[in-house]
Amino acid sequence: MKYKIIGMSVTALVLVMVLCISFIMPEDNVKRYHQHIEAEEKAACSHADGRFCTHLPIIKIDTNGKTIPGEPILDASSGRTLRYTMSETGEETILAKFSVIDNVGENNHTEDAPSVSSDIKIHIRGNSSRHFEKRGYSIKMITSEGLNNPQSLIGMDAHHEWALHGPYLDKTLIRNYICYNLAGDIMGYAPNVRFCELILNGEYQGLYLLTETITAGKKGARLELSVDKKDNSFSGYLLRLDRGSNTELKNINNFTSYTYKTDSKVNIVYPGNANLTPSIANEICEDFSDFEKALYSYDYDSEDFGYENYIDVNSFIDYFLINEFTGNYDAGSKSTYIYKGIDGKFHMCVWDFNNAFDNYQENETSYRVFYLQDGLWYDMLFKDEEFVEKVISRYHELEKQYLNEEYMNSYIDSVIEYLGPAIDRNFEKWGHTFLPEWDGRLYDYRRNIHSYDEAVSQLKDYIKNRCEWMNENIDTLRQYSAESKVKKYNY
Repeated sequence: MKYKIIGMSVTALVLVMVLCISFIMPEDNVKRYHQHIEAEEKAACSHADGRFCTHLPIIKIDTNGKTIPGEPILDASSGRTLRYTMSETGEETILAKFSVIDNVGENNHTEDAPSVSSDIKIHIRGNSSRHFEKRGYSIKMITSEGLNNPQSLIGMDAHHEWALHGPYLDKTLIRNYICYNLAGDIMGYAPNVRFCELILNGEYQGLYLLTETITAGKKGARLELSVDKKDNSFSGYLLRLDRGSNTELKNINNFTSYTYKTDSKVNIVYPGNANLTPSIANEICEDFSDFEKALYSYDYDSEDFGYENYIDVNSFIDYFLINEFTGNYDAGSKSTYIYKGIDGKFHMCVWDFNNAFDNYQENETSYRVFYLQDGLWYDMLFKDEEFVEKVISRYHELEKQYLNEEYMNSYIDSVIEYLGPAIDRNFEKWGHTFLPEWDGRLYDYRRNIHSYDEAVSQLKDYIKNRCEWMNENIDTLRQYSAESKVKKYNY
């Protein structure tokens, strides 16, 4: 009898351990999906009739003859953006038809039956990218009644909000893809992405990247946040540091804003318009300011009152290293997302690497500098010796696996091989952007790219130089936390 009891006890213990491990390490949420590695392999197209054929998913959008709003309207004298175009009815979006063709076991053709179809609301997205010929689009999937219509697209979790990024300034076409996936392997969450080819109103538009927007989703999709409008309560929220929102309720007057520590504006992304009340907005403002006040105080590094009580430190470290490694210096001032998770801590989330690896239109990005340690929030974090040591230690850890020339070059080569003829098709449409007279060129003019091979070489050269420089100089970050007699006044 006692052996039976012992056996039952052992079985119960094993079951509890399995359940605990399953809870701690959810099966579906740890492994990053890399499309170019894991997508189904398909035979090369061999149609003699010349019809459109691709191994990549096809997205088709039909606006029924309507012009998609969101184009910039410029001041004739200064060239400054005055406003953006609206629909014929004065709205920011228009209705359109959307479909995805993603066949199993065979290539995709424009006349194939779609795997997903939906009505959508669509507008041109981006800031500087709105000025490019190749547009990016924001898409909201809706039912015929106008309600949200979450759909799983190209293997990504079901949601109703998506972004279609059209690489244009990035002549390699792959910066966002490789950086989002790099971040997804390293951090807790980074938006999932899939390559596709876009047909708009029957006309081929080139290679695009379908991207999850940073927001909350049901059943664990995207960020695990929720709001109850009736009770004026929420489990967490998402903020963006950028130019602010057109909806005034979303713009919060947080601590670093009203103390002029930043020129950027912080606005609420989640909860969205439908669930955001003045009471919730005010509570979010006060809650977020509590974190910032703790960070910008004499007690910023204290055990009882310091920043570690408010943030997921590892998230801030990984965000710093990914954006420094890629030279993505919009981070920390523009296109910067921070969210409070259900764990009660603030986390950073990456977004927009179109300008990474020395691809800023306005000026060159040197590989010989650290930059983000002087930016908002990080200017205080880097005053703490413990934080700096964690950054250096984490860099050496990531350098062995991801942040090195060999890994990055191999990844780049495999992505390019996967895209194959889609690259040629894209530049049949957009090849004129390699010409000297192209009006969206980089400054100064010597930085311009004149072929795809040259674009890839530029990317790899920057990575090579950046790896070597960071390896030699990562320890210099200690200077920002050096002891001094006036350190207690350093806020």
